[in-house]
Amino acid sequence: MRNETIAIHGGYEVDPTTKSVAVPIYQTVSYAFDSAEHGAALFNLEVEGNRYSRISNPTCDVLERRVAALEGGVGALSVASGQAALHFAVLNLTSGGTNIVSVPQLYGTTHTLFAHVMPQLGVSVRFAESDHPAAMEKLIDRDTRALFCESVGNPAGNICDLEAMATVAHKHGVPLLVDNTVATPILLRPFEYGADIVIHSLTKFMGGHGTTMGGIIVDSGNFPWRKHAARFPMFTVPDASYHELVYTDHFGQSAYIARCRTTFQRTMGSVLSPLSAFLLLQGIETVALRIDRHVENGRRVAEFLRKDKRVEWVNYVGFDDNPYHELAGKYLGGRACSLMTFGVRGGYRAAAKFYDALRLVKRLVNLGDAKSLACHPASTTHRQMSAEERRNAGVTPEMIRLSVGIEHVDDITADLDQALNSAK
Repeated sequence: MRNETIAIHGGYEVDPTTKSVAVPIYQTVSYAFDSAEHGAALFNLEVEGNRYSRISNPTCDVLERRVAALEGGVGALSVASGQAALHFAVLNLTSGGTNIVSVPQLYGTTHTLFAHVMPQLGVSVRFAESDHPAAMEKLIDRDTRALFCESVGNPAGNICDLEAMATVAHKHGVPLLVDNTVATPILLRPFEYGADIVIHSLTKFMGGHGTTMGGIIVDSGNFPWRKHAARFPMFTVPDASYHELVYTDHFGQSAYIARCRTTFQRTMGSVLSPLSAFLLLQGIETVALRIDRHVENGRRVAEFLRKDKRVEWVNYVGFDDNPYHELAGKYLGGRACSLMTFGVRGGYRAAAKFYDALRLVKRLVNLGDAKSLACHPASTTHRQMSAEERRNAGVTPEMIRLSVGIEHVDDITADLDQALNSAK
């Protein structure tokens, strides 16, 4: 099936008991065992089934199967937020004394996790000078456990050369982790270019309506954990916390995502509720249609802004002179995302006046909504960073991040026009 069809049907067959066509909301904490022997078999992972909704739930299971199918992976784990997904994805590979290498262009809270929280756990994050694969390779050593990037940077709008990054990562025996939130699998499937693990904040374009938080980790099933057992013994030696289970022996290709569930979801409990999974599934059904409209509206808004003398600059990969335009052709099929940034002429003060004057476009820190959304990163998402860190992340005082929605484009540009007048 193509992705447009998977988004509607993937991971679900008509419920055999009720014949429900819509995915049911299994609003339950626990599941009955047929017997003590059946319960033991479930906990020993000898048979398929649910034990407790902190570990798995049938509604969440459909969501996981659907997103895994959209990305072309072997399995997925849904959690309460995109940040929880990122946290679990990294914890599943690291331990005290190890490190990961990351691009510098990151979402603000991701930077906080990497720069301030992970080091408290003994895991250092090395930020490359740029998103060039060669810059990342210089930081890899024997203690490196992963390379990380955002396929389309938020808010920088850069596009990472995933194929080249995967080549570097695999040369040194580590996986490539990719946050694919902004692109979605409708525009880009990172596994097709060598990525090993994909992360999404489902809160954004996938859910698409600004109502429901959720995150997901998708496993490609392609990384050879046994081959690199010296770096990743957690997958190849008995797990003392779980019946001496050896993940590569028991789960094969799905070893990574299985350990994510049994070690971190089970014990740390960042659980996605069944109702949230249901609502996210509703959003995913229309993600392909919405992305089409997002892309078209984004192009027209970028053209409007570029022609306006009240705007100092526009960062939009759809323009021929954008440094990432060629990579957009390779990885996004030439369809630039609707996330863009631009500079209001007049600096920080003018940007703040523009921001305050918006009427239709909503002032908030979310993105990927059906509604058009604006953010002033220097005063919100990246406020906790130093001036140098903001510059490295591509954030300037006059920058506005715009997530173009699916309203009529003339109404969007009319609101931007009146707000730019106010900024003068």
